[in-house]
Order: sequence, then structure tokens, then C-alpha cells
Amino acid sequence: MGSDGGDVGDVISVTVPDDAGGNRLDRVLADLLPQLSRSRLQALIRQGRVAIGGRTIVEPKYRVNAGEGTEIRVTVPPPEPAVPQAQDIPLSVVYEDDALIVIEKPAGLVVHPGAGTPDGTLVNALLHHCAGSLSGIGGVERPGIVHRLDKDTSGLLVVAKTDAAHRSLSEQFADHGRTGVLERAYKALVWGVPSRKTGTIDEPIARSRQNPEKMTVRKGGREAITHFEVLETFAGAEGGPVASLLECKLETGRTHQIRVHLAHIGHPILADPVYGAGYRSKSRLLSENQSLALEGLGRQALHAYLLVFAHPVTGRTMRFESGFPADFRALLTALSGT
Repeated sequence: MGSDGGDVGDVISVTVPDDAGGNRLDRVLADLLPQLSRSRLQALIRQGRVAIGGRTIVEPKYRVNAGEGTEIRVTVPPPEPAVPQAQDIPLSVVYEDDALIVIEKPAGLVVHPGAGTPDGTLVNALLHHCAGSLSGIGGVERPGIVHRLDKDTSGLLVVAKTDAAHRSLSEQFADHGRTGVLERAYKALVWGVPSRKTGTIDEPIARSRQNPEKMTVRKGGREAITHFEVLETFAGAEGGPVASLLECKLETGRTHQIRVHLAHIGHPILADPVYGAGYRSKSRLLSENQSLALEGLGRQALHAYLLVFAHPVTGRTMRFESGFPADFRALLTALSGT
């Protein structure tokens, strides 16, 4: 076993025992690296930090072959600071009481600290705003957080201020409204126009084997269900349909779910740098004003506009709606030709 340091963290090399053939990768590593928990090892594998014989493996359940180049290399990133610091970052507060706070997250704001984003996050802002009154159930790095929005997705987010509120809200989000009032809806501008006005995308989602930073529709992935409705369609420079505005409702909450599902059916979100990169040539169909507005957006055109949940203390149904932020509204105006 060996280890070498560096800015990216420690690289640990271990040799696959002859009797390990056919066993799961996470189990083999847990036996060889007792200093790392199995859940930690599973996370490192999914992050693309484990390689066998020089080939990156991103599935913890991958079956190891004993004669497969015998060496496994595990890159362990440097530890993050244990406790995020409170930072005076402006927040757009929609509602607040002793149990919870609902905020309007702007595009560009990361929800919680992580690799590459140690501070300047929503958590740092909440620690300052709430002055110690956040639920501790999420751990020191994610106090009060019960759901997420991608960095460049704007919209409504609820955060728990007490442990009791955290438990109640977490249960509601885990249930995804199947037995309760919880509802999450987004509006998205997508390339093209779906063939049906309403539809359901029921396709499993898993981490991409080729790129661990991406998610993909894949057999054997986790259940993912997205309902959509076409609200409006837009013509391009030559008068033909070029884009549409969709309402999307989640029945599950997978990472990048709406972005992955819409790209899967051939209608990726406008300006999505990860899942819509292959559609950049479509911009030639836009008018000059539409193209300029799209460039001005600079992020995926996805906005979490509706959030409904039962208040964890009173049980009252809480309903919040959010209008489009200025960048999204400017693109909508340009697409409408108004």
C-alpha cells in the first residue's frame, strides 16, 4: 500500500488480493482501507476518484477481477473545513418564522459548501442571517438543508430552523407529495416543441460511466419521474417553432432530473452547458435579439417557481410562487418578439 500527496489530495494505491475476485469494489476497498468508511468510499467511487488498472470506475457495486491489473488507486481529496463560517451575503427572504425560512435563490449561488466551493454559499448566508437558529440534523456542512437547487437554477427553497421542522420537511420531500400536499414545479425554456402538450418522462437516472460529473438515463438507475406541460411556443428568425416554455413537476428528486429528462426526449433546456451542449447550433435559428438574450442568460433557463408544503408545526398548507428573475424574463421577452 502506498500514498503520495498533492494539491488534489492523497492518492492511495492498494493491491487487489487474489481471493477478492467477483466481490464489489466498495467492499474490497473497505477491507483494504479500514481508515475510510464504506459510505465514504462509495462517495469517492461515484465522484470518479477510484481507478483500477488506470480505468476510472464510478459504480460502487462494480465486480472486481483479481487478475485485472491488481492495482486500485484511490484519490482522497483534502478535507474541507469542518464548520462553515457565517457570511453576510444578501438573501431574498420570501417567508420566515421560528420553524423555517423560505428564500428565493438566485442563479449562481451554490446551496452548501463542497469541493471547489468552500464558502460564499447559501449555507454561509443562512448561518449569518439566522444567527445559530438552523437545524443541526443536516450536519455541520448542511445545516437546515432539506432539498437543493443546482447552482445555476433560480427559485424557491425552504430551509429548516429547528430539528423538528427538519424531520417533518425531510419526510415530505422524501414522499414527493404521494400522500401529502408537497408540490414542486419549475418552468423551463427548451429547444424545440414536444410532440404532445402534456407528458410524463419515467426513466431511471444514474451517474454517467463516462463522466462522473454528469447524470444520465440508464437501465438500473434510480426511479425518476417528471411530468411536463407545454405552456407556450416561440418562433425563430424564419418563423418556424424554435423553443417552448414548459412547466415541469417532480414526482421524484434525482440530481439534475429535469435537465437530464428533457435532454433525453430531445428538448434540452436552453443554455444548459452540460446537457444541452450538443444543441448550440440551434442558436442559428434565433433572431439577433433572441441570440443576444440567450447569451445574456449565461445559465440553464430553469426556474423553481412553485413550492407547496405542510407547515411542520401548524400543519397548514404553505404555498409560494415566484416570478421570473430579470435574466429569464429578458429571454422570454426576446423569444416572444415583444
